[in-house]
Formats: sequence, structure tokens, C-alpha cells
Amino acid sequence: MPRVNIVCFASGRGSNVHALIRGIESKKIPAAIVLVISNNSTAGVLDIAREAGIPAKHISEKQFSSHDEFSKAMCRALDEARADMIVLAGYMKKLPSAVCKRFSGKILNIHPALLPAFGGKGMFGIHVHEAVLASGARESGATVHLVDEEYDRGKIVMQEKVPVLPGDTPEILAARVLELEHKILPEAVARMVKKIQDEPINQHS
Repeated sequence: MPRVNIVCFASGRGSNVHALIRGIESKKIPAAIVLVISNNSTAGVLDIAREAGIPAKHISEKQFSSHDEFSKAMCRALDEARADMIVLAGYMKKLPSAVCKRFSGKILNIHPALLPAFGGKGMFGIHVHEAVLASGARESGATVHLVDEEYDRGKIVMQEKVPVLPGDTPEILAARVLELEHKILPEAVARMVKKIQDEPINQHS
């Protein structure tokens, strides 16, 4: 089977990237993470990547004079890494449309709620869990979905639930959902990797 090259994007601590690294090490994900990109130069995920021997880059739109230059730099980094698929593992920014088009059907995102509820612009991190609790919802969960050019609108590929319990704070709920994220994201990535491997022609074969 040809190796599938994954590029991960993340903005924070990188616990979901760490879960993917563990999945690869345990042979549950037959692939390699070839690059980690963060929009945040001090993100913990960059340290996680480097400790695992994975190239890590800080690429932020603020570094470029135009969105077009930023988009080209992103595409160049993906080309140089020979990426087959992209995983957004806690990435707080929107991907350039050129990246979405080039990797259409091969970009996964993990969202800390039960989409289509509690998704869209501004619904990230602790804001999601605050909104869930404010709504009075009795359950929450995590969703893995395909990424297109709209926030949190792509096809859902995996979703699981956790209860919202009396006394939950946004932080307590976030921790319960994060455990679920660490479970379903590697499963969804493994499925996509196998799907790519089964394609008639792989660009690295």
C-alpha cells in the first residue's frame, strides 16, 4: 500500500495531533504526519510535532502582504510536504479557498459539538461549550466532518455524544468532549487514509 501523507493544522496545545501520533505509532492509522502547521508561533502543537520528529511550521496570514500571498505560501508548504490529506485538529482559522479546492473531499475537521448545532463563525473552543450550556441542551459531543469553504458545513463523517450533566461548567464539559475527540478523530482519519489507499492511482505510488 502507498503511504498516505497527512498534514495537520492546529492552533493550540495539540492534544488531538498527539492522539493522531499515538494512532500512527500503534498502527491503527496506516499513514504518516509529514507536517504540522500552526497560525500561532507559540502553540504547544509545534513542540509536540518537533518532539515527535515531525516538521513544524508557523504560517499566519499576518506574515504576508495579501491573502493571495498567504494562500500561495500555504499551497507551497503542502506541495513540498507531498500532502495527500489534511486534518484540522483544533485549527481556529479558515483555510484559503485554494487549499479547500485542491484537497476537496480530503480535509477533515474535528468540532467540539453535535453539528449542525453550535457550529459556524465564532463557534470554537470554550465558546462552543458556553453556548451548549446556555441553550439548556442535555447532550453534547464531537463531530468529524469534511471541510469546504463554509465554517462547519461539510458532510458529517463521524459523530458521538456525551451527556451534559448538572453542575457542568464550560471547562468540565470541554474536558469530557475532548476525551471523545481523541477517540473519534483517529478513527475518522484511519477511514479516510484507507479510502485514499484504495484509490486507483495514488500520487506517491
